[in-house]
Amino acid sequence: MYGPLPEGTYRGKHPGFRLLNPGGRYRVIREFWAYDGDPHPAGEEWFFLGSGFLPYEEGLSLFVSLDGREEWHVRLRWTDEEQGGVIDHLEEYLRAL
Repeated sequence: MYGPLPEGTYRGKHPGFRLLNPGGRYRVIREFWAYDGDPHPAGEEWFFLGSGFLPYEEGLSLFVSLDGREEWHVRLRWTDEEQGGVIDHLEEYLRAL
């Protein structure tokens, strides 16, 4: 995870992604590891701020806040060797609160 960054860095500037809607709260229900090697354990809660996608890198960015103020960039790579399984089955990893 890259951050923390100040409030407003990502908020209101990016679209949702699948079941994730900007402004929504979500809980990690199944641990996964992001591209940078950071764990996201079951029980971690996010305020979802938006997403971005870089097609030439297969990079999916999820912008979140853990505390409603500081903002973080969660990087995922949409390949079978990286986080493709997490992205393809996001509903098994995150649940709306």
